[in-house]
Amino acid sequence: MSRLDHSSDDSSVDSRAEDIGQDSKLEFSEDEETLITRMFKLVGERWSLIAGRIPGRTAEEIEKYWTSRYSTSED
Repeated sequence: MSRLDHSSDDSSVDSRAEDIGQDSKLEFSEDEETLITRMFKLVGERWSLIAGRIPGRTAEEIEKYWTSRYSTSED
């Protein structure tokens, strides 16, 4: 049973590690940034299509990257 108790502890560690991993995934390489920019010019805000060209990236990550980098505030 100690193994079961240990695995429940692992789940909280896993969720924290996942949160940290999500932040680090928002760092894109220069090649990825170039590809995202080129694809955006071609297909617009079709994030899933763009993400399909970058292994290991999700549409949500691509969109979050784009909006954080290129959004304009219209206050």
